[in-house]
Amino acid sequence: MSQATAVPGTSWNFRDYLQRFGILISFVLLCIALSLLSDRFLTVSNGVNVLRQITVNGIIAVGMTYVILIGDIDLSVGSVLALTSVVTADLLQKGVPVPAALGLGIGLGMALGAVNGWITVRFQVPSFITTLGMLTAARGMALTYTQGRPITGLPDGFRFLGRGEPLGIPMPILLAALVFAAAWVMLRRTRHGEYLYAMGNNPVAARLVGIHTGRYRVLVFTLSGGLSALAGLILTARLDSAQPTAGVAFELDAIAAVVLGGTRFTGGVGGLGGTLLGALIIGVLDNGINLLNISPLYEQIVKGAVIALALLIHRRAE
Repeated sequence: MSQATAVPGTSWNFRDYLQRFGILISFVLLCIALSLLSDRFLTVSNGVNVLRQITVNGIIAVGMTYVILIGDIDLSVGSVLALTSVVTADLLQKGVPVPAALGLGIGLGMALGAVNGWITVRFQVPSFITTLGMLTAARGMALTYTQGRPITGLPDGFRFLGRGEPLGIPMPILLAALVFAAAWVMLRRTRHGEYLYAMGNNPVAARLVGIHTGRYRVLVFTLSGGLSALAGLILTARLDSAQPTAGVAFELDAIAAVVLGGTRFTGGVGGLGGTLLGALIIGVLDNGINLLNISPLYEQIVKGAVIALALLIHRRAE
């Protein structure tokens, strides 16, 4: 009797171990492989470069984590990024003070996200359809707003957002760290985070126990839009150029980071620690492709293969 009980326990422990640390083991193995293939990989400058490069995707992925945790999806993040970037850059060129322009840009992103959430909740439209529509509409508005031309020559105070180094830390890395920290505290240390997990696990039960599921869905989409705008402003400040075509396929990288981190599309399971590792894996993959002089054409193939493998591992671990 005791032996029969021990076998299931051992099996469960192995699966639990795989679920908890599989993504971390994958990240370490990837770093070891790249360090053996390139002597430039394990350097301080390259490490900082990787962290700087993943900030945009990482910030977007924070919002995407929240959205997927409640069982929804947001395909509009790249287009929202582009629209808020060109509007903010235009306001800056017209003399609007930097803090006001930043606030208006992030506010616009939050408003677009709120529209996504409101349509999804009010008309019971699947978020896939709602955000797909916003993806097209926001991209069209960005192109129309600028007539397809980039906006360059932005003030120094704004460019500090992407190029500044307070205390020797690149500003994009510092901002991304603050976003992750604040989002983690909200998700893991407040009742609001508990509500999001409850909604993802069983939205009907969550509503029956008094959680305002509709309101929280709108708030989550609003957060996703605001974080997309912030990521776009960082990217624009770093490049000193707001491109109406920026952010194409950024939603795929964000979803990839979340999925690699173990958050389930069905909702209710996952977290920001895994998302951070997922974003790091994607960033390291991109960096490795550049260091090894592999054609960028293979980048999407590699990402697709890694995502498929991660999904298989997590499926086996359930």
